[in-house]
Amino acid sequence: MPAELSRVASAVNDWYATAARDLPWRDPHIDAWAVLVSEFMLQQTQVDRVLPRWSEWMQRWPTPSALAAEEPGEAVRAWGRLGYPRRALWLHRAAVEIAEQHDDRVPADVDALLALTGIGPYTARAVAAFAFGDRHPVVDTNTRRVIARVMHGRAAAGMPSPTDLTDMERLLPEEPGAAARFNAAAMELGATVCTARAPKCGVCPVAEWCEWRGAGYPDNAPAKRPRQAAFSGSDRQVRGRILESLRDASTPITVAAALAAAADGGLREPEQAQRAYDSLVSDGLIVENGGLASLPT
Repeated sequence: MPAELSRVASAVNDWYATAARDLPWRDPHIDAWAVLVSEFMLQQTQVDRVLPRWSEWMQRWPTPSALAAEEPGEAVRAWGRLGYPRRALWLHRAAVEIAEQHDDRVPADVDALLALTGIGPYTARAVAAFAFGDRHPVVDTNTRRVIARVMHGRAAAGMPSPTDLTDMERLLPEEPGAAARFNAAAMELGATVCTARAPKCGVCPVAEWCEWRGAGYPDNAPAKRPRQAAFSGSDRQVRGRILESLRDASTPITVAAALAAAADGGLREPEQAQRAYDSLVSDGLIVENGGLASLPT
């Protein structure tokens, strides 16, 4: 396999040049802020849900300072139903930091990116690679599946591990631009061809080097991680109902009205509404004042 690594990267990059989906944050003419916004939104969220919201955000807030000038609650309101709304608050705080500390320009340095609110190692490397063309390994769920199959002959990846970055580093071309493209191309390959349930091996650009295919597609996936609790009836859903009632209101609403919105659609237990409400206050997504609740200001 080591002798074939450069061929794998070259083949995937060549495939990506004609097969990549036309996603706006991949446009070579967009700036680093647009890439950063996309990375925040794409965390645990499907591309088709992100596309319209990203476009709305970039039209309304084309620069970090434009978002920073708004109240945090406006970011939460505009986040809509993307889920995990704390990302909206973090993105707003990051925008303020970029505007005030970096002259309204997203920094290229990974350490500087990590110092911004809401940015972890994955997002920092992704922005450095995709916005600035720097050479960093970037590994998401789709990339990990490609690596598991092509390099290790496994049907699926195990739990995330530091070895994921080591494997990706071995595959990355030395030239920074080609390395940045390969990061995106490997993700795209996993998302559209080397999929979890129905891989399209007949059109895969690296099928001839795939260890899993060469071994006859063994059923050797690692033990599955515990299933996530169902969304329906969960605290996440109840939190969403409360936030929706606040997003739809032009003025603060009573706490009683927020709790009533939580119960709309049913609760698993009587305490769930208050628990969900309290968690939103704790997260800074709701501000309570004099018995009235509102989005943060």
